[in-house]
Amino acid sequence: MDLFVNSLFWVIAGSALVVAELIIPGGIVVFLGIACLMVAGALWLGFISTWVGSLTLFFIASLTLILLLRSLLSGFFEGDSSVANTDESLDEVNQIVRVIETIGPGHQAGVVAFRGTHWRALTHDVVIEAGSQAKIVSRENTTMIVQPEIESSDELMRTTR
Repeated sequence: MDLFVNSLFWVIAGSALVVAELIIPGGIVVFLGIACLMVAGALWLGFISTWVGSLTLFFIASLTLILLLRSLLSGFFEGDSSVANTDESLDEVNQIVRVIETIGPGHQAGVVAFRGTHWRALTHDVVIEAGSQAKIVSRENTTMIVQPEIESSDELMRTTR
């Protein structure tokens, strides 16, 4: 227990933790290191002289620094963040897929290839032949709802006549 009343121990531990913040970023380890340096200072100035006092000051100082200063300083030192869809099916809509097995009409399911795997697929009142392409309209559970992919305005004119 004599180790905890040695100010040199607390200086070395505090310095190591402050340097470790460069390797382990996150804003927690540096506050533990500062708390160690505070204990070293209190021991050197004679404010505390027992191992119980050293550990108590360390726990109180580290908790105070983490709870108060981390929230204040995190606004200045922001990390990387990104915002993505929380509903992954939104990323699938309007994607072009290859038809593996003929789909339709109605409840006649077929198979499409999408993102490296085969999916069950349905369409509304049309037939999409195997080998052609389709566009994903939505997904219901593990079934893709697709429609024929119209490649050019000439083909669009033919289908609307």
